[in-house]
Amino acid sequence: MAATPIAVITGASSGIGAATARTLAAAGYRVVLTARRKDRIEALAAEITAAGHQATAYALDVTDRGAVDEFATAFRSLAVLVNNAGGALGADPVATGDPADWRQMYETNVIGTLNVTQALLPALTASGDGTVVILSSTAGLSTYEGGGGYVAAKHGEHVLAETLRLEIVGTPVRVVEIAPGMVRTEEFATTRFRGDTEKAAKVYAGVDAPLTAEDVADTIGWAVTRPSHVNIDLLVVRPRAQASNTKVHREL
Repeated sequence: MAATPIAVITGASSGIGAATARTLAAAGYRVVLTARRKDRIEALAAEITAAGHQATAYALDVTDRGAVDEFATAFRSLAVLVNNAGGALGADPVATGDPADWRQMYETNVIGTLNVTQALLPALTASGDGTVVILSSTAGLSTYEGGGGYVAAKHGEHVLAETLRLEIVGTPVRVVEIAPGMVRTEEFATTRFRGDTEKAAKVYAGVDAPLTAEDVADTIGWAVTRPSHVNIDLLVVRPRAQASNTKVHREL
């Protein structure tokens, strides 16, 4: 009897990460949920288990390389890695942006993805059919005012995915990049604006139907479950109301 394939999801405590965990668990994977907030991922693991699926929670800061390497020792074989941990801080122009915010965004989005991918790549390769998913953003493909630090970090993550795909071609590991546009989750914009819910709400004001975390998770689930020889190099997903990072239809 074949072993249940394992999927690791980083940043699984809320939003896209949590929705992806539910989606992949329902698709038959044993999901390993990682995030810094242990209580959140333990509650989600309990929910998934109660639904009849398999889930494990592991508290992890993806920017802590020692902790990531220790985490990776648990896996001899791994089917899927979803690099979802990341996020945005602030919306200041380049001239006045806080270097500490830029550094934190780079550390989480880029170095965090690098840490986990490097540590788990041997297990993904050993599976004979591994998939690395990198959750970037349309911010990784084009710029917008006030987004310099986040855009720079997501461009870095995009290039990481593109380069890795070139470097490991010929191995049994796919590299999939999913680049969402406007997604309304419970925390992304609020975190970006440091708890200012009024500013966060303005991001989505007048937009009839931004993407949801479940929309993106569904996209990830689809990409991961394609036949082994099919690689979804880059998939951009936006709500119908959004034509670009700066062109959004709003009914105000």
